[in-house]
Amino acid sequence: MATLVPLGTAATYGVLANTAITNTGLTVVAGDLGVSPAGAVSGFPPGTVTGTIHVNDAAAAQAQADLLFGYGNALVQPVTGTVATELGGTTLFPGVYNSASGTFGLNGPLTLDAQGDPNAVFIFKTNTTLISGAAGNVILAGLAQSSNVFWQVGSSATLGAGSTLRGSILANTSITATTGAIVDGRLLALGAAVTLDSNTVNVPALSTCQVVVQPVGPVVAGQPKPVSAVVTCNGLPVSGASVTFNGGAVPVTATTNMAGVATGTLTFNTPGTATVTATVTAAGTACSCTGVVSPPVSVTVTPQQSCQVVVQPVTGPVVAGQPTSVSAVVTCNGLPVPGASVTFNGGAVPVTVTTNMAGVATGTLTFNTPGTATVTATVTAAGTACSCTGVVSPPVTVTVTPQTSPLSASPACWRFNLPFPVPHLFVATLKATLTPAQAGVTVTFYVSGLPVGTAVTNASGVATLNNAGLSILQISASSYTAVATVGGSTVQATGSLTPCFPPA
Repeated sequence: MATLVPLGTAATYGVLANTAITNTGLTVVAGDLGVSPAGAVSGFPPGTVTGTIHVNDAAAAQAQADLLFGYGNALVQPVTGTVATELGGTTLFPGVYNSASGTFGLNGPLTLDAQGDPNAVFIFKTNTTLISGAAGNVILAGLAQSSNVFWQVGSSATLGAGSTLRGSILANTSITATTGAIVDGRLLALGAAVTLDSNTVNVPALSTCQVVVQPVGPVVAGQPKPVSAVVTCNGLPVSGASVTFNGGAVPVTATTNMAGVATGTLTFNTPGTATVTATVTAAGTACSCTGVVSPPVSVTVTPQQSCQVVVQPVTGPVVAGQPTSVSAVVTCNGLPVPGASVTFNGGAVPVTVTTNMAGVATGTLTFNTPGTATVTATVTAAGTACSCTGVVSPPVTVTVTPQTSPLSASPACWRFNLPFPVPHLFVATLKATLTPAQAGVTVTFYVSGLPVGTAVTNASGVATLNNAGLSILQISASSYTAVATVGGSTVQATGSLTPCFPPA
């Protein structure tokens, strides 16, 4: 989108040159006329100037400096359309135009249609020349204004006899207006002379106040978003102006800085399309700024990003003392979040793991106590636009079963060792069974933590220790323990130990 080219003090000049201004005939300049830094003015009279003639003075020097700034502004504005070299016979709408050849010719009517927007801007950019013929004529339509038309010329501009041009020519070198050419705008030359011949140059009414909202980047519902607007008076920044931004949940008022920029923060609560405008509510400037409203700017508000962590159901039996695999999925607006740190809680010791490309984190928890346990997953770090850190999953309940062993011990009883209690006063028969059955496994039996003997399993997996000798202290124990090594792992089982009946 084309934006108004700031001309500063050069805006009051109908003709401005670097080296010289020469005139032949009854030229009329409705505005100021100036030359700087070391030029001369001739031909006035017979030409007339309604404003002030400035020759190599501070005002002309400042106007040249402001012209240079405006030329640079027009030069860098992005091109919105490339058109044919010949502009005559065409209709164009607001925008920034160049030609493939790098030059423009005007040999017929060119219509500039603002489509009902009096603030619409037209900029024409050439690498070299602008040349109009006698039939060249710029026609304004749809409320288009000469003050909003600019011709940035890379070298020199020549206006044909009797042609009519509207807008301001900003030439890098020189400008020549031949006999009877009419300019509804300005002839401003940065590097050389302006030559006139019985021309009419009317400086357009100076722009008053303009407020332009700057483009707004990505917007997320519910999140504050900085917005800014530029306030200018005749192309110059207006500092200290109060600007109210509308379009968010609550209007916000900010003050322009020295560059005429006001920056505030709006929050858009509802996803979809929103419209932002800026209104000047107060401004200490000669421009009529108060009450000026910017053109609307549309913004697209996306739904607020939402982070979720979900623990997956635990599959398979959960046995006390044995590691159990647990996993959780981390998503942002339904998309997986890779590289997030997730801590699982609920086991004997928390464990932290990282999500893979599918957003899945998998770890191992150990539950030491049989019964019911609750597992949760907490995101402790996540490199994502979502606010994921600190998000906790809904709890998942798991049932922890007691640890099982392939070895079982049968109930046993002790009795007196009669008729002769040698070598022990008390004895018991202790039995342990391996499931599935495995023969040849040595089982050691303990009572009160002391070994009382060993036995080897038979083909049925049963190991029997007959007449295990017990002391009077050992019979006070209520159980015995069988211990074996199966598949490289030590397993054990506990059986009850009670008095036999009868005891002999």
